[in-house]
Amino acid sequence: MTNTKQTLSDLVSCLSDYDPDALPVAQAQQIIGGFIAPVNAIEKLAIRAALGRVLAADVVSPIDVPAHDNSAMDGYALRGSDLVAATGNNTALTLRVIGTAYAGRAFDAAVGSGECVRIMTGGVMPDGCDTVVPQECTQGASNDSVTLPAGVVRAGDNRRLKGEDLAAGRSALRQGKILRPADLGLLASLGVAEVPVRRRLRVAFFSTGDELRSIGEVLDPGCVYDSNRYTLYGMLTRLGCDLIDMGVIKDEPAALEAAFRSACENADAVITSGGVSVGAADYTKQIMAQLGDVTFWKIGMRPGRPMAFGRIGCGAKSAALFGLPGNPVAVMVTFYFLVRDALLQMMGASPAPLPLLRASAQSAIRKKPGRTEYQRGILSTDASGQQQVRITGSQGSGILRSMSEANCMVVLQHEQGNVAAGEAVDVLPFEGLL
Repeated sequence: MTNTKQTLSDLVSCLSDYDPDALPVAQAQQIIGGFIAPVNAIEKLAIRAALGRVLAADVVSPIDVPAHDNSAMDGYALRGSDLVAATGNNTALTLRVIGTAYAGRAFDAAVGSGECVRIMTGGVMPDGCDTVVPQECTQGASNDSVTLPAGVVRAGDNRRLKGEDLAAGRSALRQGKILRPADLGLLASLGVAEVPVRRRLRVAFFSTGDELRSIGEVLDPGCVYDSNRYTLYGMLTRLGCDLIDMGVIKDEPAALEAAFRSACENADAVITSGGVSVGAADYTKQIMAQLGDVTFWKIGMRPGRPMAFGRIGCGAKSAALFGLPGNPVAVMVTFYFLVRDALLQMMGASPAPLPLLRASAQSAIRKKPGRTEYQRGILSTDASGQQQVRITGSQGSGILRSMSEANCMVVLQHEQGNVAAGEAVDVLPFEGLL
């Protein structure tokens, strides 16, 4: 779960410029990454059940892939030395066809000079042959002979070498990889039926606030439906976590403490939304501090400034804690830029940086240096094929509709100031992420 060898205060004491009231995004990411450790439990799964799971150990290839030199084309297998001689004289080459090599049925006879074998894609290269001429490049083909124009191929062309894809004894997949459809195919090609994977990460989440109502409840004056749990549900499901939805918890110390203790007992990580700002009725911060090693930050980002992070304990059990703001868009931004990589790390994965693109801003964007801003945008391609992006309108952190309409996030870096129309900006596409 979390790294129990050091406390958060130990970790931040190594940072000379650490300021919890003005923490840059990059520094927050560094602290979280240094404090998190993966879950240890491992299970073996059949490869069909392993899609989306995190590989717990390297998979070493037990065989050569392909197992033999074979043909990459339908055509004729021949000795490259015959082809070289004909090419040197710039003359066509006529060869005697002595048989056929099918995929899965090797041709056993030796092939001499001036001879060739008709071969199918995937067929094992006959002894003595090292080159394949595609069928469509031949002339005057019959059952007994075939003529090859001068210079149609070079010696060694269209042959797949034994072990070219993967040699026996080499690592096929590295631990920490999230298994994708292509990986299942690769495992099957090696004859591997089962793989060790990390167990799924268990994440408990709940929203806090007396004003929140769940779907189906009466919406009293001054109250709103809780959207954050549904957003978190979607993001966590995409990440492949096992979920514990604990609903809406009232702003009451006893109820909050009971919720945190239950979450800690049953989950590896706990995510809350709301209650980490400075409101007078926000008891969430008090309970968090009471139950664990938790720090409270004001991060130099917009949206999503207030956040809590650390570890809470209940008896012998502990869980990583991520206390997110209450505003809907701030929940999404803090999750993707601060929580997502931490959860992947806990899952045993090796998170890669989110793939930022560069696009031209269609209009000017106001921005103050000294904080990282994430603005909702619509990415498109102009008439010349260049990427361009426009902001979706009002960027208030409570306007979830603009997030639904957007297809990307415009990332304005910490040191960056105002952006002029036509200037290139960093863009995070939502495709495959949201």
